[in-house]
Amino acid sequence: MTMDTIPPRTLGEALNYCHDALAGSDVFYGHGTDNAWDEAVQLVLSLAALPADTDSGVLGQSLPPDFVPRLDALLERRILERVPAAYLTGRACFAGLEFLCDPRALVPRSPFAELIDHDFQPWYTGPAPERILDLCCGGGCIGLAAAWYNEDARVDLLDIDVDALALARDNAALLGLEERVRIVCSDLFAGADVQGYDLILANPPYVDAPDLAAMPAEYHHEPALALGSGSDGLDITRRILAAAGRYLRPHGVLFVEVGNSWPALEQAYPDVPFTWLEFERGGEGVFTLSAAEWQDYRASLHG
Repeated sequence: MTMDTIPPRTLGEALNYCHDALAGSDVFYGHGTDNAWDEAVQLVLSLAALPADTDSGVLGQSLPPDFVPRLDALLERRILERVPAAYLTGRACFAGLEFLCDPRALVPRSPFAELIDHDFQPWYTGPAPERILDLCCGGGCIGLAAAWYNEDARVDLLDIDVDALALARDNAALLGLEERVRIVCSDLFAGADVQGYDLILANPPYVDAPDLAAMPAEYHHEPALALGSGSDGLDITRRILAAAGRYLRPHGVLFVEVGNSWPALEQAYPDVPFTWLEFERGGEGVFTLSAAEWQDYRASLHG
């Protein structure tokens, strides 16, 4: 706070104060928000211990004496250290659910949330999913959201990062899903159920080397293991494609997010008819491949 700044006295003034500080900085928005106002709401409501859906009736609420110093401390970390807001609040929303969020895993922000909202339609046409795999699960948001909205499904969460899996376990406990999810340290499919899955959901590392080097500072607070995947971003995706069909039930479907590496994937597998999904709420680079398609093109996928 500068000497000539009048300190905010109400929650509404704190929101404007926080917004102005963020808008006047060079922070990058890419971790669940895309503008200064939404981040201000996230930071201020978190400090006030208010839920994200709090209505405007609280704007006139007076601030406790320690509120502004604590807000300034958060803003210093956000603006000067470029720490993502979700790491500062320790919470992130995904698919209508709240998850614990810290540097053990990526900040949840995948377009998979929209897929889950739409029950994977119209791409999945089998019976109600009984077995779902979240591959490269990180903090577990995708698999746990799938478990939450598919109450009869059992879900496996696999990842090679033990720290990320510890966060996934914390999130499973937060949502009360421990009895329906299996969380396993696994190098891709090593710990998968050989009986197969109706749905395999994978958000693997997919950032190519040039993009990784050029990423804004905020991304460097996230685990590098969850971001980079070789020179073209496809090192992990190639391994997934080579093996996925062996773990899909006959009616099963594979969904994989590769983000900006989608042109490289098309170039690497010119004969494979990937279906690229379009999202109403933004996002790109997610493809789907059915079990039947995998069988038809398995020779190319092993190439």
